[in-house]
Amino acid sequence: MARLAINVDHVATVRQARLASEPDPVTAAAMAELAGAQGIVVHLREDRRHIQDRDVEILRRTVKTNLNLEMAATPEMVQTALRLQPDMVTLVPEKRQELTTEGGLDVTLYEEALKDVLETFHKGGIAVSLFIDPDPKQIKTAHRLETDYIEIHTGSFAEAKTFQRRQEEYDRVVTAAKLAHKLGLGVHAGHGVDYQNIVWLRNISEIEEFSIGHAVIARAVLVGIDRAVREMLALVNG
Repeated sequence: MARLAINVDHVATVRQARLASEPDPVTAAAMAELAGAQGIVVHLREDRRHIQDRDVEILRRTVKTNLNLEMAATPEMVQTALRLQPDMVTLVPEKRQELTTEGGLDVTLYEEALKDVLETFHKGGIAVSLFIDPDPKQIKTAHRLETDYIEIHTGSFAEAKTFQRRQEEYDRVVTAAKLAHKLGLGVHAGHGVDYQNIVWLRNISEIEEFSIGHAVIARAVLVGIDRAVREMLALVNG
């Protein structure tokens, strides 16, 4: 069965809307773990629009499962990650004007630069995941880079408007997961995964972990984080 990692960025989004101290993503992370989440994910962005350095520093000391730090592959963020020592970093593309990450990282285009970043993290004892589109070319490049994991960007699947289009995007995810697994990479998946479409994705046996944020936090606003996480866990486990 796949693991469930909860992204608590949107808890921080609500807090930062008022520049207040609540709700605290650190508390949300602890409650998610108590409800059964097997990992916590946060994206420390360059503009610090939601998660703050303080959040990651405390989470590093308090997360009992696995702390995954999403980040751009910039010198500042590399040094920050080396200092904080999360269990894993996930390298993602980042644009200030986007509402959320809009697509996978083009590891083929940036292969040479990423090679140095991955070597730095591996020397520092930190596992690396690359957030990429379900594209065989990207997966093969990720393998050359000797990444530990890939996270398949499931946004196009999640946003498909017709059954035919969703089936096509689902097939792309399946093909990508199988290829990555065959090449010896760990396989994660995330972006746009919710309480409805998870019933498709959970059938892909190669996916080891789902990273889910918005859907669970949105549900938690109505029913509480404990119930929201437990409901998603039940769906992930089939």
